[in-house]
Amino acid sequence: MSDSPARRVILGVGGGIAAYKAAELLRRFTESGLDVRVVPTASALKFVGEPTWAALSGQPVHTDVWSDVHEVPHVRLGRHADLVVVAPATADLLAKAAHGQADDLLTSTLLTATCPVVYAPAMHTEMWLHPATVDNVATLRSRGALVIEPAVGRLTGADTGPGRLPDPDDIAAIAFATLARGSAAADLTGLRVVVSAGGTREPLDPVRFLGNRSSGRQGYALARTAAARGATVTLVAANSQLPDPTGMTVLRVGTTAELRDAMIAESRDADAIVMAAAPADFRPASSSSYKIKKADDGSAPTIALEQNPDILKQLSAERGKPGQVVVGFAAETGDASRTVLELGRAKLARKGCDLLAVNYVGEGGAFEGTENAAIVLGADGSSTDVPRGSKERLANVLWDLVLERIKRD
Repeated sequence: MSDSPARRVILGVGGGIAAYKAAELLRRFTESGLDVRVVPTASALKFVGEPTWAALSGQPVHTDVWSDVHEVPHVRLGRHADLVVVAPATADLLAKAAHGQADDLLTSTLLTATCPVVYAPAMHTEMWLHPATVDNVATLRSRGALVIEPAVGRLTGADTGPGRLPDPDDIAAIAFATLARGSAAADLTGLRVVVSAGGTREPLDPVRFLGNRSSGRQGYALARTAAARGATVTLVAANSQLPDPTGMTVLRVGTTAELRDAMIAESRDADAIVMAAAPADFRPASSSSYKIKKADDGSAPTIALEQNPDILKQLSAERGKPGQVVVGFAAETGDASRTVLELGRAKLARKGCDLLAVNYVGEGGAFEGTENAAIVLGADGSSTDVPRGSKERLANVLWDLVLERIKRD
């Protein structure tokens, strides 16, 4: 067990109906071993009371600068935190933070914070799209704060649109990634990236298909970390059961042909493309329109296969814009004559991409697991070893390598 102190997180809670969802976010933080201090606004306490925050965090809860004055909380909290997360961040809170107002404990903490700050907005659509809010968000981002795009969905009453608080799991994932990096710097701001995830399925008949074990977790981790670092993200998801991440465009596809069409269309003006999906190499030459039945004599049907298009090779050869960076994945097992790394180097040359993340399939690696390890090979001859860890960790290493190549160009 580690003897290092728990990371300190300030959870600021704004005065919106979505404040109740912050209680679930708080639980995510505390169950992960974080030391969390909740700092609500006075309005937030009208939605969720002080006893709830105190009980869930195990810490005292105050809204003004007059409690425990001898500890100078309006300065101490921001200076000693490792991360500040504001959820929900109302239009009023974003405006105060952008203009440096400090009329309560939360806004004073934001003004004195020397750590990364993450805002998770929640408000009515008209407020989110108002030019004043747009300018305030741009100001905060220009100062290094991370403002997550709100989700689209049901708001209060019958209203629907952008402005819904992102799912607590998404906010938590971004918070954990920010803590791991030690920075909320939106270094991918201004870049458009396209990420594929999951595994394609090629139908044999209405109930059967050829496919693989890809869960989509690595692709989703890549999409989430890119969004957390400020990129405009399109995620092309093939048959993944994971929920759509917040703050990006998600396109659902099924077959390899559908994946290829979506990736080509979306990649035309992208700065970076990451093919983390696992396309099926083969598809049935023909698909039955009815369920294939067992033969009475016990014989099995013969299924003719044909090769699917090589999406990564096509994306590498037909780049939509100069300087576009293309990243591929190679899930390998090795064979009788070559190692995993030798196969990876050969695939990198054959595919023509800029980076290839080579990982070993088996023993919890790559498919289905929550962790991954890889050696990232570069077309420039570079090699980056990423030891086993979370898929978000590998994702951040890949984005660092992508950013190096974009800046180089």
